[in-house]
Amino acid sequence: MPASDPTPTAAPTAPAAVAHPREPDAARLAEATRVFALLSDATRLHVLWLLALEESDVGSLADRVAASRTAVSQHLAKLRLAGLVEARREGRHMHYRLADGHLRRLVTEALSHADHRVTGEAPHD
Repeated sequence: MPASDPTPTAAPTAPAAVAHPREPDAARLAEATRVFALLSDATRLHVLWLLALEESDVGSLADRVAASRTAVSQHLAKLRLAGLVEARREGRHMHYRLADGHLRRLVTEALSHADHRVTGEAPHD
């Protein structure tokens, strides 16, 4: 019988938790791809991050992302058309917000991931 090995044996690993229980079909993959394509623009992603924090109007968003009102309006139009952003009118102003919590979590997780990559902080679950 061999001498006792001081290194601990690895415990059997459980399969990773499945966040989405169903394997995605072509329609779901296409929709997710469309959403990721909309997130691929830095200004749009910045706007979405700001909207994840709070509802806002075009002028405030334009100031915060250092882009023209026209550019931000065009980004918001694309996001509204895609159903990612909703708007409500208050007097002469339109106020924008994210359409749902899934998008809020997607945006914040993407930026948290980016933060780890930029700072070199170790990844985690």
